[in-house]
Amino acid sequence: MVRHSLHIVSAVALATAAFTAAAAGQQKPEASEIPDSTPINRLQVLGTHNSYSAGVDPRVLALLDQRLPSMGKLLTSMPEDKRREFQIAHPNDVTFSEALSYRHPGLTEQLDLGVRGLEIDVNADPDGGAYADPAAYRLLRSQGVKDLLPFDPAALKAPGLKVLHMADVDFRSHCPTFRGCLAEIRAWSDAHPRHVPIFVMIEAKVQSLPILPGSTKAPPFTDATYDEIDRTIAEVIGEKKLIKPDDVRGRYSTLEQAVLAGNWPTLGQARGKIIFQLITATGHEGASDYLKGHPGLKGRLAFLDSQPGQPYAAFILDDNALARGAEIRDEVRKGYLVRARSDIESYEAKINDMTRANAAFATGAQVVSTDFEKAGNAYGTPYVVRLPGGSAARMAPAAK
Repeated sequence: MVRHSLHIVSAVALATAAFTAAAAGQQKPEASEIPDSTPINRLQVLGTHNSYSAGVDPRVLALLDQRLPSMGKLLTSMPEDKRREFQIAHPNDVTFSEALSYRHPGLTEQLDLGVRGLEIDVNADPDGGAYADPAAYRLLRSQGVKDLLPFDPAALKAPGLKVLHMADVDFRSHCPTFRGCLAEIRAWSDAHPRHVPIFVMIEAKVQSLPILPGSTKAPPFTDATYDEIDRTIAEVIGEKKLIKPDDVRGRYSTLEQAVLAGNWPTLGQARGKIIFQLITATGHEGASDYLKGHPGLKGRLAFLDSQPGQPYAAFILDDNALARGAEIRDEVRKGYLVRARSDIESYEAKINDMTRANAAFATGAQVVSTDFEKAGNAYGTPYVVRLPGGSAARMAPAAK
């Protein structure tokens, strides 16, 4: 009887697996209105900024405003030669609490909504526990506050890359470990095997900002940390599901030569795959150590934030479409991948202004990132950003 039952269970499992495989094979390709022959650098998708964020407790935001000046005041205190760059990155005079007044649902829900560009911040933590006791919650609890927004430090105690925006103040994450975030993306991808490529931008948090008493001393980002990023991607996502710099370079001498020649894979070749891009908040050269031992990104799994003329140039972070619209159009026309933002530090949601979003979409930037992919925000405005046309991808507007 036991053996007979095992045979039944085995048969049911095989039948279920066969049905699942057949269903996956019959699944309609996503954005099927776009020809499969379209190079992926001619697509445009909606992305989210700090996609893992579960939001900051309002009392932590109040602590920030007590200790930090607004963006406008920071700008006026800077040397003249630094102002232009800062103002492009931070174009609005907002307080720190306003800059952090957003939150996202989990990665799976975002992908279900049609988001195909994600951003994940990774923090070094080789020994484990570096971010498990945030200074803001410690301070507020010492003041008698007991109803803080939920934060479970358990996942932060083991060694490995952690996912959070700012140690001690903006640390609530739907997936607090890099491995966990990747596992969620992989699971969604496997369940939707004919999706358009998912663009995942990784921000290496190479510097910390100690704001509060007893702030975390963040472990340094090292060569080993960059290797850990690639190793984790390979273990969780698997190289067969990736579009890598080596895939694009092909027989060309440099990655940039391949990009300028249009050697990107087609949508048909990229369905079900994931593209990783690496940046820091410290400028285009901030993650240059990722190139050590891998000239031109040979053997690396992520494309690196770059500038035209660099041998590894393929991906460019160029967020401000209102200030740099002409530059973004030129970059897209030449063949580079560009990430731009539809809203910066929640200002557009506050005043319900789609001007920046419309400008970003019009440039042809392949990923246009928002903090407001679904209705409901801290300001009570109707501001929501969706990809024009309502699909998961569209042909990017011609860059003129």
